[in-house]
Amino acid sequence: MSYKAEYIWIDGTEPTAKLRSKTKILADGAELPIWGFDGSSTNQAEGHASDRVLQPVFSCPDPIRGGNNVLVLCEVLNIDMTPHESNTRALLRPVAEKFAPQEAIFGIEQEYTFFDGVRPLGFPVGGFPAAQGGYYCGVGADEIFGRDIVEKHLDHCLAAGLEISGINAEVMPGQWEFQVGPLGPLEVSDQLWIARWLLYRTAEDFNVSATLNPKPVKGDWNGAGAHTNFSTRAMREDYRAIISACEALGEGSKPLDHVKNYGAGIDERLTGLHETAPWNEFSYGVSDRGASVRIPWQVEKDGKGYIEDRRPNANVDPYVVTRLITDTCCTGLEKAGLV
Repeated sequence: MSYKAEYIWIDGTEPTAKLRSKTKILADGAELPIWGFDGSSTNQAEGHASDRVLQPVFSCPDPIRGGNNVLVLCEVLNIDMTPHESNTRALLRPVAEKFAPQEAIFGIEQEYTFFDGVRPLGFPVGGFPAAQGGYYCGVGADEIFGRDIVEKHLDHCLAAGLEISGINAEVMPGQWEFQVGPLGPLEVSDQLWIARWLLYRTAEDFNVSATLNPKPVKGDWNGAGAHTNFSTRAMREDYRAIISACEALGEGSKPLDHVKNYGAGIDERLTGLHETAPWNEFSYGVSDRGASVRIPWQVEKDGKGYIEDRRPNANVDPYVVTRLITDTCCTGLEKAGLV
């Protein structure tokens, strides 16, 4: 007997990487080996030296094929077993290990938009639907489009054992969100990439595409983000740590250092309108969805909890955003003497 292992990796496409995958047949009971691929076809090598290595780092049941089949997330390595330059997970690992005593956890809200050909699902041919507003968490065939895909994707994520914590319709027709976490930085990032692969693969069966474009429709329509919720043990115990984390994110060059790594096209989404702060300004506030970083009202009331960085784009690399937030906030808490 044998089983199918779908090897999944992140390619070298710029400015936004794509997911790639291929299937390996393994004997029952066999461990997941390293594998190879043609990096010249994924923007990760040149043709004269095209071999690249896939190193399994996370696996889970394959909910689409079922049975004993698995999904396998891989890091991309060079043939000397060093991390490839596109391997952002390798950069996160030492940061996660360094600050592990602070017990950082993340919850990432992944927004996305379904497209039917060249138009968002639910947009009439050659025109526009009613203005945004009624679609958010809506119900009914006149306002909700793609729910069958969303429900199937949710079922697939749960069957895979992913820590999916919720779904909801967003403010534009065909726009949805799912949430992953709370988990540590490596774990939430690994699971978000697998959940993204399952989103694309599920939509494929409905002849619909899903995009993480941060501004899928120009004009008076909300963009798509990956709002990133974050806390450490100190933040979950002391409101002073909440404020110190916000201050650390706004210190010196940190705002622009983060924003330039929060996803391509971020200036199109972070305009100061549509529940965003301007990309080149930093602010934080309680219950303020127009701020760069929101402190939930319950956190102020309880005097402890978490913060929400509202700046990351839907197309952000979760390995990058969790590395930057962990490094900046945990270092800030250390300097403030709150750990």
